[in-house]
Parts: sequence; structure tokens; C-alpha cells
Amino acid sequence: MFTSVLAALARTSSDVPLLILRLLLAVVIWPHGAQKVLGWFGGYGFHGTMKFFTETRGIPAPLAFLAILAEFAAPIALAAGLFGRIAAFGIGTVMVVAALTTHVSNGFFMNWFGNQKGEGFEFHILAFAMALAIVIGGSGAWSVDYHLFRHI
Repeated sequence: MFTSVLAALARTSSDVPLLILRLLLAVVIWPHGAQKVLGWFGGYGFHGTMKFFTETRGIPAPLAFLAILAEFAAPIALAAGLFGRIAAFGIGTVMVVAALTTHVSNGFFMNWFGNQKGEGFEFHILAFAMALAIVIGGSGAWSVDYHLFRHI
């Protein structure tokens, strides 16, 4: 039974549009994860991010850890096309939570000119839509999922 559930989660077609979506989503989201885990690109690293999420934002530690994991490890899994539906679900969940808890109060538009209090939620809608397409369609062409589960 576990194998059939696993196969159902990983089953995908060889669609090129899904390949494009998963690679671009991975490229866009991974630097945000690198900020949170490695401290790259002006980030605070794992301990700083956990402290901010748990102490400043009041997020329970297990959920904070899952959010960090979703932004760092899920894009790596997406790039490989390994359990793309699960990885995309994690990213999509982070996008919805971030939009609703942090960005919706800043309006729709990103802060292109630095004249808003913060960033709007337009980016999150696009990232969520890309993640949703992968959750529905799978990893697509040139994915580990396709090569491992195409005959199941």
C-alpha cells in the first residue's frame, strides 16, 4: 500500500511545461532558503531565522523548521524532480502563509520603488500558482519522478 501511495504522489508525465515551472520555481525560491539556512544573500542563517520566527513572530518551532525546510530543501528536490508534488506543496503552503501573515497588509504590488512599508503579495500569487500546477501535474520531463515511476 505504501508503494502505491508513493507512486501516486510521484507519477508524472513527460510534459516540458512542468519541467520549466519546476526549474524556475526552484531557482526563484532556493535563494530565500539559502538566506534562512546559510545566511547567504543578506540572510540571518538558520539560528537567526529560527529565533526570528519563534521569538519575534511567535511561530511554533516545528512549524518554523518546516517553513525553513520548504524554502531550502524543496527547491533542491524540485530541481531534481524528486517528489515534486510534495516539494511544491511545501513551497505553496509557505507562499500562502507568508502572503496572509506578512504581505497582504502592504497591498498587491511589490515595493519596486521603496515607497511602501513592505512588499505586496503579487510574487506570492505567482509562486503559489506555479507550485499548484506542479502539485496537480507532477514533476514533468527530465525528472527523477518520471524515470522512477513511469511504469507504475
